[in-house]
Amino acid sequence: MPTQPSKPAKAKASGKSSARAPKAAKASKAIRKQADSANTTARFWLTYPPQRIKAPVIWKLGHEFKLVTSIRQASVTDVVGIVCLEIEGAASEITAGVQWLKKQGVRVEPVELSAVES
Repeated sequence: MPTQPSKPAKAKASGKSSARAPKAAKASKAIRKQADSANTTARFWLTYPPQRIKAPVIWKLGHEFKLVTSIRQASVTDVVGIVCLEIEGAASEITAGVQWLKKQGVRVEPVELSAVES
């Protein structure tokens, strides 16, 4: 008979740990939502010099920094590359990413919103 009380105790202990798991999942979802809400989006015109046109600069930007990149418009020739790039992420990551782009030799200018878009 002493073994019977230990079995329900184990069942209760396992029941408590499974009850904690949903709370932990809810907490991590809340943290992800907070992190997502801290994200911002910015658009920039990138102008590449001839020696950087074939380099995977945008790919590297998305892998070096916690940023999501989206090419909104592009025009590339053998002489110059011009790209309108939308970047999403934390403001500090965007700032660091822009500085990195400039160090790569890419000219970076913010896209001005027109009165219709604002």
